[in-house]
Amino acid sequence: MKCVAELAKRRKSVRKFKPDKFDMEVIIECIDAAKEAPSGSNAQPWHFVIVKDEEVKRKLREVCEKGEKKFYSHVRGELAEWLKSKGLNWEKPFLTEAPYIVGVFAKKKAPYSRESVWIAVAYFLLAIEERELASLTYTPPNREEVAEVLKCPQEYRLEVLIPVGFSADSKDKEPRKSVEEITSVDYFDVPLKM
Repeated sequence: MKCVAELAKRRKSVRKFKPDKFDMEVIIECIDAAKEAPSGSNAQPWHFVIVKDEEVKRKLREVCEKGEKKFYSHVRGELAEWLKSKGLNWEKPFLTEAPYIVGVFAKKKAPYSRESVWIAVAYFLLAIEERELASLTYTPPNREEVAEVLKCPQEYRLEVLIPVGFSADSKDKEPRKSVEEITSVDYFDVPLKM
């Protein structure tokens, strides 16, 4: 078993998946790990929707790509250049390629629901990585419309869609900043010196 630091250093976002299937029980095990995350007032405000049906995945992709077309038609400047440099565009084939898409929802009125759910998402991603599967945290620009496809009740908000499967993506993990670049001691303007 890998330690958390090893899993975190290995994990990368993947946008290309092999068609290979695996048992949904693996996803359930990862959700079982995610539910152990801390949450505000111990509200545990998360809900996971496992999408395995090809038709539902097709609908998700259709709705997401509609939102992405609108987003990409308005994006300019540095962000537009960065997206272009990474070969990213409105097309989201990973939504139909991955064997599973996991929608993660937050109960809107729970205290610190967004923060709590994203901690659970981090646990989920590391559990996926531990099983040598690949994932992507994809936040569609039109989350309300996407939530409707998954019949989300009004009291919940879609936070993220996570495609899960075996990687077909050979690209390296994006570089990370050093600990010294992102850490201060006592005050923000006192840099860490190692």
